[in-house]
Amino acid sequence: AAMDAVVAGIARYADRRVYRTANPTARERFAVMACGGYGRGELAPASDVDLLFLTDDRAAPRVEQIVEFTLYALWDLKLQVGHATRSTSECVRRAKADATIMTNLLETRPIYGDDALIAEFKQRYFEDAVRGNEAGFVAAKLAERDARHERHGASRYMLEPNVKEGKGGLRDLQTLFWLAKAAYAVETPDALVAKGVLTRAELRSLNTAHEFLTALRCAMHYAADREEDRLTFDLQTEVGRRMGFADRAGAVAVERLLKRYFLAAKDVGDLTRVLCAAIEEAYPVDTRSLVGRVAAAFARAKPVDGFTAARGRLQEAEPDQFDADPIEMLRIFRVAQTRGLDVHPNALRRIRSLLPKISALRDDPDANALFLDIVAAKEDPEATLRRMNEAGLLGRFIPEFGRVVAMAQFNMYHVYTVDEHSLFAVGNLHRIEAGLRGDDLPLSTEVMQKIASRRALYVATFLHDVMKGRAGDHSILGEKTARKLCPRFGLTAEETDTVAWLIRWHLHMSDTAFKRDVDDPGAVAEFAARVASPERLRLLLLLTVADIRAVGPHTWTAWKAQLLRRLYWNAEAALSEGFTHGHVDRRVAKAKAAAAPAMAHLPEAVQVSALNGGTNAYWLSFAPETYARHAALVAEAATEEDPLIIDTRIDDERGVTDVTVIAKDRPGLLPAITGGLAGGGADIVAARLFTMENRVALDVFSVQSAELGPGAGKLERRAGALREARSKPGPIARPDQR
Repeated sequence: AAMDAVVAGIARYADRRVYRTANPTARERFAVMACGGYGRGELAPASDVDLLFLTDDRAAPRVEQIVEFTLYALWDLKLQVGHATRSTSECVRRAKADATIMTNLLETRPIYGDDALIAEFKQRYFEDAVRGNEAGFVAAKLAERDARHERHGASRYMLEPNVKEGKGGLRDLQTLFWLAKAAYAVETPDALVAKGVLTRAELRSLNTAHEFLTALRCAMHYAADREEDRLTFDLQTEVGRRMGFADRAGAVAVERLLKRYFLAAKDVGDLTRVLCAAIEEAYPVDTRSLVGRVAAAFARAKPVDGFTAARGRLQEAEPDQFDADPIEMLRIFRVAQTRGLDVHPNALRRIRSLLPKISALRDDPDANALFLDIVAAKEDPEATLRRMNEAGLLGRFIPEFGRVVAMAQFNMYHVYTVDEHSLFAVGNLHRIEAGLRGDDLPLSTEVMQKIASRRALYVATFLHDVMKGRAGDHSILGEKTARKLCPRFGLTAEETDTVAWLIRWHLHMSDTAFKRDVDDPGAVAEFAARVASPERLRLLLLLTVADIRAVGPHTWTAWKAQLLRRLYWNAEAALSEGFTHGHVDRRVAKAKAAAAPAMAHLPEAVQVSALNGGTNAYWLSFAPETYARHAALVAEAATEEDPLIIDTRIDDERGVTDVTVIAKDRPGLLPAITGGLAGGGADIVAARLFTMENRVALDVFSVQSAELGPGAGKLERRAGALREARSKPGPIARPDQR
């Protein structure tokens, strides 16, 4: 309202005072119209002010002067103004050629100007630009939406969501308004109830989501003091405070804010499916072409396993099918899964209205058998479980899972909500089993074909984080929950034990691989003792890989894959023949025998010194050619009184750069080196530290960075600073000096 007063006041002043004329002609008619979000009356604090200056087809020079005066005044007020000056004919022509312009003009609202010109524009625009182009406009907006989701994240449950452009955000809600306006010629969403497109309950959900998302975006603009539509971690605390969210038992304020957002985004997704299905039925395909006849045949309803299918979507065969037999609400998802079909939005709508009836199915053996078939199906279980989750059925059938629906974890590691992460993990498992990850996960793909406890693995993956957000260790609590749920699902006692064990120790393999030396006999023996059997080792590897890859799009790295592979192979050897000292001695002897030919080009004294030096841990850590390079570097260091040698090698297979540093060992050396690497922009993912003969330190740091080479170069340029740091005893000693 304030912006309307400013824009109208300036335009009126220019029209009636600055460029006043006693008898304006038809060519001097003009109007100032609000467009886009401003036209809808949803102007966020830092958003652009979108204006259309509407003119006659043959606008007089005076109109151009008024437009310039108005724009310069608004710019002087430091406003960001998006503007266009067009006649009605030009608006119609451009809108018919560009869906974006049609969208922008759909929501024009007059601020100041000639009433007759405004009325003429409204009539001609809808009659000439919109009518007859509804189907094309709908298709263009849906394609635009899909492309936008691809850019901003295909999941609506990302922990740093784009509130405006992301999936389930304000732009999706606005797209609903645009589609409704074009398809049903309505001015407000309320009119969709009268047309039977939405129910009263759905209209309330739409209005509630719209109010919350709009308020959230405004709070973000105020908190950032600029236009900011991504709810980043650094904004979340302040935005939550501004919106009145406080800590509660089991959930901090930020997590409650995010859960409220995710529930609103879910409602937007539900409403989008309902409206798109209604529009699809409102605009039947053209049957004059071959493609149209095929599409029309596909659109005809056909019976499928007790339901009907049309346009690739299943729905009830009878209006009261779900009400009369609630188990049908589960069965429709299983049939859709086996037949490769979707579930019709109208069926999902009826399921949501009957969710209280789901509670009675929890102790029904047939219902639980259906669920087990869905979660462990050879067909993609992730898509089916996600449909069930978005319908609200999954959380109602398994209340423990319902507690983690839309649950955010306020940390920098997890990208998705707990329920979305769990579903992604199940999907990762399916893709491994289907052979779709053979190139980047060869070991997992091979191991998947050997497991005997397939159902237990899928159930454990689905339930592994189900007790997140409770007081206590979610792994221990999850183990207890699994022992209660698995018999209900119909799993055997042995399968139940396996599921419970996997959930209890689902972090153990990653903790061992990423925090311990995977070649250390003690660490491997401890891990192997916990696993106890080759089958559980295989299951744990698969769950670990599926879990890590479901955390976020960039969480899985070649370095992590290599560590997990080495731990798996070492544990497999320990389980089959025992990871004893004799076994270690044999491996060390084998490593030295393999390194000897690679050292053949070095002086004999250097070869003898290298092969007789080093600890067992050193000889279990590198490839033969690496030992040869180390021998040459150590020999070079022996010629200097106070050496500092830095060598870098890119390891494409592991996705890291190995930075080898050789220097005289002393307290303070390790923090000096790591400080140099960090100063060079390197992220240290692993460090292997050894002390060779004559107290020479040989340290190998595996680093990742956007500038791997420059990072190492900066370290070399800091050699003088490192020498100075080495000359002063520091408070931090190397691990082997403690």
